[in-house]
Amino acid sequence: MSVQINAKMVGQLRESTGAGLMDCKKVLVEAEGDFDQAVELLRKKGMATAAKKAGRDASDGLVDAYIHLGGKVGVLVEVSCESDFVAKTDDFKSFVRDIAMHIAATNPVCVSREEVDPEIVAAERKVAESQAEGKPARAIEQIVEGKLNKFLSESCLLEQAFVKDPDQTVQELLTAMIAKMGENMAIKRFARFQIGA
Repeated sequence: MSVQINAKMVGQLRESTGAGLMDCKKVLVEAEGDFDQAVELLRKKGMATAAKKAGRDASDGLVDAYIHLGGKVGVLVEVSCESDFVAKTDDFKSFVRDIAMHIAATNPVCVSREEVDPEIVAAERKVAESQAEGKPARAIEQIVEGKLNKFLSESCLLEQAFVKDPDQTVQELLTAMIAKMGENMAIKRFARFQIGA
């Protein structure tokens, strides 16, 4: 049984996901009109698109500032993309602003795991090992790795749950943005300032 895909269905999917009209129509046909399945197909397609674009040079972009709590917290963030055309779009500017706001709210240590200072990781490992004392050796190893992974996922910007939509991580938001804009993008660096901290 084939489902008739109409313009209203395509429009709703486009509005919900920001994907292109033809992509929306294709996934609705593939999902036989199932909206949730179509969204999932778009998400998978977005990840594949982002992976293809990952090697491309992202040498343009935007530096944006976000000030919160009446001037008590401020963030500068640099997000790169491939062209000034994309950097000037409202979608890209809004994305950069959302990332800066997220950083102000969550205070990450760095952008990704690779950037975490090995001394911080070693200190967290010692804390986790002392908390697991008295357990069997195999259990200690699993407990320590679990606690380290939790620490890193809470401390690294790309792994944090996005404050405006905790069902997705910042990395998933970035991947969706790459798919939507059709260019490679990267959150390069940030600085967070807080009065009294």
